[in-house]
Amino acid sequence: MKGSMGYDDRSREGFVPDGFAVPAGLSTPVCRLVPLGPEHNVADHGAWSASIEHIRATPGFAGRDWPPAEGMTLEDNLADLERHARDFGERTGFTYTVLALGTDDVLGCVYIYPARDEGHDADVRSWVRASVPELDRELHAAVSRWLADAWPFAAVSYAGRA
Repeated sequence: MKGSMGYDDRSREGFVPDGFAVPAGLSTPVCRLVPLGPEHNVADHGAWSASIEHIRATPGFAGRDWPPAEGMTLEDNLADLERHARDFGERTGFTYTVLALGTDDVLGCVYIYPARDEGHDADVRSWVRASVPELDRELHAAVSRWLADAWPFAAVSYAGRA
């Protein structure tokens, strides 16, 4: 079964080692990442629904069915955020919302899930809202460093930025 982001929802046991302390977030000079949860529903929904074409053009999202071109209801988005929070709690996938410094304004999202292919440990995607396209490369660079420094993955699939 496929989840909303198109990740395989089969058992993902062993995605991270049992003793691994999952990072609570990441702070950069321009944004901060915190685990995505239901409390972000309205801001998250507003961020991605105003940026559908931009997200679909972001490396890693081409040919995927998320975000849906027709959008989704706030209630459906809440269910999606609850699923991401459940994945986080069960350590089967990790989704972080990207927030502006000093506020709870949602600027984007980062998804860390098991890779679909044998050559990678994790599949990572990130997007930023259409109003802050300049943040995309900086977020990608910061997340790439974070993955190398703080996560237990030997090989990560994360679409590059031009």
